[in-house]
Amino acid sequence: MEIISGKSHTTKNINQLEFWISTTLFIFALISICTQTTYGGGDSYHFSQHSLNYSVMQNFFLPEIFKISILYFSFLLFNFVSMPQLARKQNTITNLIITIAVTIFSIIAWMVANTYSQAYRILEYDDLDKAYDVFFGEAFTFIFFLYLLFNAYAYFNERGLELLKRIPLLKQNNNNIVPEVFTATKIWLILLMIFASVLSLKIDYEILIVWLLVPPVNIFFAFCAIYYIIPNLRKNFKGFGRYFWGNVVLTIIISLLLLIILIPFMRNREIVPITLILNAICLICITTPSAWYIYKHKFEKLSEIQMLKTELGKSDANLNFLKSQINPHFLFNALNTLYGTALQENAERTGEGIQKLGDMMRFMLHENTLDKISLTREVEYLNNYIDLQKLRTSRSADIRIEAHIEEQLNNLQITPMLLIPFIENAFKHGISLQQPSYIKITLQTKEKTLYFDVSNSIYIKADNDPEKLKSGIGLENVRQRLSLLYYEKHELIIRESAKEFFVHLTLQLD
Repeated sequence: MEIISGKSHTTKNINQLEFWISTTLFIFALISICTQTTYGGGDSYHFSQHSLNYSVMQNFFLPEIFKISILYFSFLLFNFVSMPQLARKQNTITNLIITIAVTIFSIIAWMVANTYSQAYRILEYDDLDKAYDVFFGEAFTFIFFLYLLFNAYAYFNERGLELLKRIPLLKQNNNNIVPEVFTATKIWLILLMIFASVLSLKIDYEILIVWLLVPPVNIFFAFCAIYYIIPNLRKNFKGFGRYFWGNVVLTIIISLLLLIILIPFMRNREIVPITLILNAICLICITTPSAWYIYKHKFEKLSEIQMLKTELGKSDANLNFLKSQINPHFLFNALNTLYGTALQENAERTGEGIQKLGDMMRFMLHENTLDKISLTREVEYLNNYIDLQKLRTSRSADIRIEAHIEEQLNNLQITPMLLIPFIENAFKHGISLQQPSYIKITLQTKEKTLYFDVSNSIYIKADNDPEKLKSGIGLENVRQRLSLLYYEKHELIIRESAKEFFVHLTLQLD
């Protein structure tokens, strides 16, 4: 049978919200029936009026349990087995037969149950066959309508999103509206099924028409407000007052349209003004403020998130650009240093410089592309750079370079190429081959805090020095990177006097 072949699909969907809602309602109904049975509930009064014997078990408990169980298990069958497979066009004939058979069985069972729970009504008819015809007609009308709702809900639950996505109006306005319309329609159908089930045979069809009409009108009005009315008002800088009074006018127009629609269907004309007043109260007092609240707390927050994403994207692009600026800068400095060393006759020193340059190039090609690297690798790069610069300046007795860089044996992480601009700046602007000059570098860590100091001498460059008019990009880049990557996690102090340039950086690391 298809019930077995659809087992995996049923198991997959059994955890859905519909199962738990229907099961909870079923349990509450059972508790209510048991409670009424305990206190002698049911229609015992009508039985005594017609001089009929009344058994609380036979004329109330068993028929009501049987009826509510039929509705519960039929809903599970339609919603989780037969209709989902029909919607997917799987085993169509088998599932149609199951649906029709269950409906026929439910109609007959409901009629039989009512002949016990409402046996006193049989005496109201002269002909027993006529009484059974009335019972059958009532059972057929109720079960057919309710099962039609069950299957409509199950079909919409399976194919509703796909159907809504085909509606051009929904697709053009906003893609987010489709799942929201889907959810709102499901809630309306669920409430409609509960409404019909609770009223049972006592359905007032005029009230049913009201229930079929008023909620969809309010739902449609809410979506129009959220996706069209409020956005247009906000574009024109209009507030809640304009929105509210505009909705009052729209409510009057909608009420007039409903009046034209309802009059032909209402035998009791008195219910028409009640319906219009109820709908107007819902539109003005519930739907109008709710739509405004939803728009304010959803779409304006989405706008803020989108703005933050845009700013983050700009920061990302800026950060990547800064990285691309830094790498060539160091590369050219290193090549110039190697070139100067090669001119100084000693091939051994040139080889050492090439080796250190290779280590630096390897670092830039691999680690520099990562967001974070170990502090140990960053320190190795700094030492290579300092050693390479020492090769260039080692022949000059007037140049003093002191580097006190603590060996890092921890697992701290740091953004690559974050510290080197300060050292590069010191060698670029603090060293003179003609004048006494110095550079002092210290780096140490305590727990997760890094302390980094660089100080260097300052001298006046010659007029023909090509670096005289260049301010460099290193320090400016590192300032921006620190503000982007270590916001409120760093302290940068830069002091400059006539003879000295000093940098102090405190950094909170991960």
